[in-house]
Amino acid sequence: MSAVPSWFRREPDPDTEDPTGQIPAEHMAKLIEEADGTGAGGGASNDDVNSLLERALADRQALIQLCLYALDRARSGGVVERIEQGLAGIGVTAVRPDGQRFDPSRHEAGGAVLTDDPALDGVVAETEVVGFADRDQLLRAPVVTVYTKR
Repeated sequence: MSAVPSWFRREPDPDTEDPTGQIPAEHMAKLIEEADGTGAGGGASNDDVNSLLERALADRQALIQLCLYALDRARSGGVVERIEQGLAGIGVTAVRPDGQRFDPSRHEAGGAVLTDDPALDGVVAETEVVGFADRDQLLRAPVVTVYTKR
């Protein structure tokens, strides 16, 4: 071995603490003692909770509207299906009332198809534009074609 000092081997500096990252027991005991006094903080006020809840609900509505906007403009059936699945996961369902009785309070008539069958008069023939409901609240009425008697 030569007498040239190595760049990679050093003698430990006696003035510094042990650099191994180990925490001495007395320091650990002090940390635990301090942490024990940091239990649950004071309860949040009702105003704080209500404010956060209102903000979260408003953000949810904005995101739902953004998803509906994107869904209306999507050119891929796969993208439309994926957006609908995501919305359904949070309680927003597609409304396709094909075969149901036309209800002007829940459906928007976009057209009519003549029929000779009196049983079909006033029944939704097809959905032109899908509607959406957030649980029980209608967000957007579906635009439908309705059978009408000749």
